[in-house]
Amino acid sequence: MPSTDSLLAFSALAFAIIIIPGPSVMFVVTRALTFGRRAALLTVAGNAAGFYVQALLVAVGVGAILERSVLAYNTVKFAGALYLVWLGVQTFRRRSALAEVADATELQPRRSIALDGFIVGVANPKTVVFFAAVLPQYVRTGGAPAGVQMAVLGLVFAAVALVSDSVWGLAAGTARGWFARSPRRLAQLGGAGGLAIAALGVRLAISRRD
Repeated sequence: MPSTDSLLAFSALAFAIIIIPGPSVMFVVTRALTFGRRAALLTVAGNAAGFYVQALLVAVGVGAILERSVLAYNTVKFAGALYLVWLGVQTFRRRSALAEVADATELQPRRSIALDGFIVGVANPKTVVFFAAVLPQYVRTGGAPAGVQMAVLGLVFAAVALVSDSVWGLAAGTARGWFARSPRRLAQLGGAGGLAIAALGVRLAISRRD
């Protein structure tokens, strides 16, 4: 296990990074406004699971490949970007149907909604690079194997993301209630949400590796 000091320091860092609205928060908020609170929470759960898988990849050494290989990094980046664009297009096409239901889980299975969040979370190469660069700094020498400690730290990051993003999702999902009073307004929101998700994909695709 990481030391208590390492856990507290990393938790503070994770909170500082996650609380700032970024692509992940924007994706959750857009899903909440478009699909509702339940779908947003399922998206958050899938997204957090995706983050943890990335941390596990770093813990076993696979993350170093993405950190060092431009080809591997770009492959994951463009795969994630294409998936976001596809989700955005599908959401835009189904905007009228979204206006006829109270929650997107009436149109799409919960497992599928959570899977969307997972794929978006696991296909963000910048998070892997972040884990590869930061996690080793919080490993305590003389303790458990480094991989085990990094896996625990990754679980902390996923837990912080789960709580923080859930708050964003619930807040945005509550705001959706105002749009739900008008089917036309809700359909317009669904269309805008689809475009926003697609725009996130385009932004990911053209983003530079820092």
